[in-house]
Amino acid sequence: MIALTHPFDWHWHILWTLAVIALGAAYLAATRSPDRRPTRRQRILFALGLLALLVAFTWPLDDLAAHWSLLFLVLQRLILMLGVPPLLVAGTPRPLIVRLTRPPAVDAILRVVVKPIPAVCIVTVVAVGTLTTGIVSLAASSGVARAAVQLAVVLSGFILWAPVLTELPGLRRLSALGRGAYLIVQSIVPSFLSVVWIFARRPLYASYAHHGRVIGMSPVLDQQLAGFLAKLSTIAVLWTVAFTIMTRAQVTTGSGDDQEPLTWSDVEREIERADRRERRRHWMPPRPADPPG
Repeated sequence: MIALTHPFDWHWHILWTLAVIALGAAYLAATRSPDRRPTRRQRILFALGLLALLVAFTWPLDDLAAHWSLLFLVLQRLILMLGVPPLLVAGTPRPLIVRLTRPPAVDAILRVVVKPIPAVCIVTVVAVGTLTTGIVSLAASSGVARAAVQLAVVLSGFILWAPVLTELPGLRRLSALGRGAYLIVQSIVPSFLSVVWIFARRPLYASYAHHGRVIGMSPVLDQQLAGFLAKLSTIAVLWTVAFTIMTRAQVTTGSGDDQEPLTWSDVEREIERADRRERRRHWMPPRPADPPG
């Protein structure tokens, strides 16, 4: 681990930079064929997602989040959970999403995480579990642990948005009202730790308390501002999306209970699932006969 003596000491996060570049190169290679060619809007959204990843994973935000300030840790997590996943998914052509989600293991996971209750539970466990004092201290002292936590946060962001995203094939989609209600619940349940930070009268994280001040903030003020940022930003983003979804449904259908139409990729995915179920039944051993009474 690189020793940092000042909050804004610069160093190059070469691994994360190369990882983002590799993701961009993979996107360009995967979208070269005519049937997977992205629109101009999709290219812009995916590029914004890559830029958000680069900002979150490199200097100065990653260093401040890891070693100096809970406020910047919260900002990093907000980018990774609320910004990166929807930008990357919305920027990916649907045929490519269909191919990426086709493997049976991936499809089985998606069928679980698109349901609101499992999604809320998983996001809450990850959001709270990765902010316990032990995990935060471990991430501050180990680059490997920090990378693992960051990847878990990104994945939980995809899970958070999965019940809302209409690009995922073969999934039972919530109505506009259901998606709006789901997002409002997600804005409240996983961020309850922010209330603890706001009202705490002493620093709760030793890894941030022993360092010098960042932009003049005491550790307690830093913690309180982190609580306000976590709560208000989550509410602002998720409630805005929720009300946008419901308003558009109201305008287009005259009610807030619209249903997305089925596409051929949805039908194709259901056929693939039925085929897998049939193959499993074919290879299952026959049940033993009941003993004679």
